Amino acid sequence: MRVELQAVHARHAALRPEAPDTLRDIELALQPGEALALIGPSGAGKTSLLNLLGAAQRPTQGHLLLDGADPWALGASDLQHVRRRLFIAPQTPPLPPRQRVVSTVLAARLPQWGLARSLWSLFRPQEAGLALAALQALGLADKLWERVDRLSGGERQRVGLARALVSQARLWLIDEPLSALDPARAEEAVQVLRQAAQERGVTLIASLHHVDLALRAFPRLVGLRDGALQFDLPAAEVTPAHLQALYAQHERELHKPVASPEPQPSAPAAVPMTCR
Repeated sequence: MRVELQAVHARHAALRPEAPDTLRDIELALQPGEALALIGPSGAGKTSLLNLLGAAQRPTQGHLLLDGADPWALGASDLQHVRRRLFIAPQTPPLPPRQRVVSTVLAARLPQWGLARSLWSLFRPQEAGLALAALQALGLADKLWERVDRLSGGERQRVGLARALVSQARLWLIDEPLSALDPARAEEAVQVLRQAAQERGVTLIASLHHVDLALRAFPRLVGLRDGALQFDLPAAEVTPAHLQALYAQHERELHKPVASPEPQPSAPAAVPMTCR
């Protein structure tokens, strides 16, 4: 999918009237199949930018164009059709705790299924092979029939990413997908996303706190600070000076390590039994 932002401003709904816009004068363009990492300190506006690109937040000024069309100029039905081609993965995926992993992953197919098939899939999962392949790519094949509430935080995060792999979206918007993953799993997850997007010609935009990994894994980096773009460069041209300016007063985030090994869910406490 081709993506373009033209002098876009946006405001969070909870902002006070006197507060500055969440995003200001954003100019950005991606061709179909491009991959981009979005970096910057906490509060820079990265999540707001992803929501804007996903047609979940409306610009207050400027235009968002997806394949040359402004989704906000469309009628409700056409806007819904555009949204079916977009996939947004939040940092903490909203996964139903008592649902089986296979059903949770296949929820990404719902935009293409009718109501009857969607309901039937809750009892007899449709296209379970697709879910298994996505989970296998992320090291979770053995969790296919597990319940979500029995997964660790890192496993839940990878289940959220598996949804992208089974979706038919043409634009993947991934918000900080590595916060609960250890270094090996983080590297693996990014490479799986990059390879799958490249093979399918999907446009991929991921916000990352781990700058070193962004530099290694993505060909293009955009730096965002205080709601404004600081740079938009090939990864090879991003210098330490660029990063120091981007993370000024936030140096701890610049050198933030990838998460330590993900904790496993604790076993249920033993229940004492008394024989009578």
